[in-house]
Amino acid sequence: MSVDIYWRIAMEGDQRSLRRKGASRGGFAPEVPGALAPGGRDDYTHADYMAQVARASEAAGFVGGLLPSFPHTDDPWAAAATLAGETSTYRFMVAFQPGFLHPVKAAHMSATLQRATGGRVVYNIISGGGGPQQLWWGDRVDHDDRYARTSEFLDVLKGVWRGDFTHKGRFYQVEDAGLPESLTGLPFPQVYFSGSSPAAIAAAGRHADYYLSWLEPFEALAEKFGQVRAHSVTPPKFAVRIDVLARETEEEAWEEIRRGWTSAARGTGAGDSVGWRRSQSFVAGAGDDHRDLEVQPNVWGGFDRLRAGPAFGLVGDYRQVAARLNELIALGVDAFILAGVPHLEEALRVGEHVLPLLTKGTSK
Repeated sequence: MSVDIYWRIAMEGDQRSLRRKGASRGGFAPEVPGALAPGGRDDYTHADYMAQVARASEAAGFVGGLLPSFPHTDDPWAAAATLAGETSTYRFMVAFQPGFLHPVKAAHMSATLQRATGGRVVYNIISGGGGPQQLWWGDRVDHDDRYARTSEFLDVLKGVWRGDFTHKGRFYQVEDAGLPESLTGLPFPQVYFSGSSPAAIAAAGRHADYYLSWLEPFEALAEKFGQVRAHSVTPPKFAVRIDVLARETEEEAWEEIRRGWTSAARGTGAGDSVGWRRSQSFVAGAGDDHRDLEVQPNVWGGFDRLRAGPAFGLVGDYRQVAARLNELIALGVDAFILAGVPHLEEALRVGEHVLPLLTKGTSK
């Protein structure tokens, strides 16, 4: 059995390294000396940079790429359609919040993209972390109700996919809904479902093909997987989103962290996200030295200080990082979404030096 390993596409732009905070490549970065950004070159767009990362990560052995969703970036659905022609077998994991699409429309969009790409669409279902970003979307639904809405959304979407579907629920009502005949019979996208709260875990138990978690200390991660299994009639597979900083030597990897740490700022929180609060609880009381955030060998909880995103990732030499990934595979992980800064060069580095060391290999 193989492990599916995805790479993250930098929808928001990219830092030149973890030592230099702030986007300066692709994305919507300001024009600064040395930047490779749309603001500095009329003939280079963010789509060009995303295409570079997609092509590089496909060549490096990754099965596909995560296209995250943010208010200030390109739309991941449109980006997937744009990038599909740049790759051959690469899957596109489209992140989206069900509250901002009607499930009938989502089914139509998904089936169209499935047909156009030969079945390369994957869902990353997110229900939102609350706070100002959630309000940007115009969404005032509270935390647990967002997961109830997500669960009903997926019920309707799957029903529409099957055809001739009628539903009268709390959030959605449809009558005799289905896809056009030309779009029927296509494979339904795999569902990667995110969320750490009890409401999220209960919804994941109903709908997830893969339950997707940020990296946490391994014991806590195993406990969370157990909770998902307990809420599942048919337990899903498990996936983990992990930032990786791997180098030839452990000393070189930690030196990269140390140099970024000198200018690191404290995080600002993430709305009502339970996952964010969990990640911060694991490093509560840590000292001021960057190594104080190493909660177990090579598992470091300070990535959020060096770039926007989850706190935990892996730091070490190539064999150490591969060993930690192999431990997670032994723990029951069947898929990873890996990332590194900058996304282009790190995709090639991880593909060349880390992926060949994994015990189960990767699927294509």
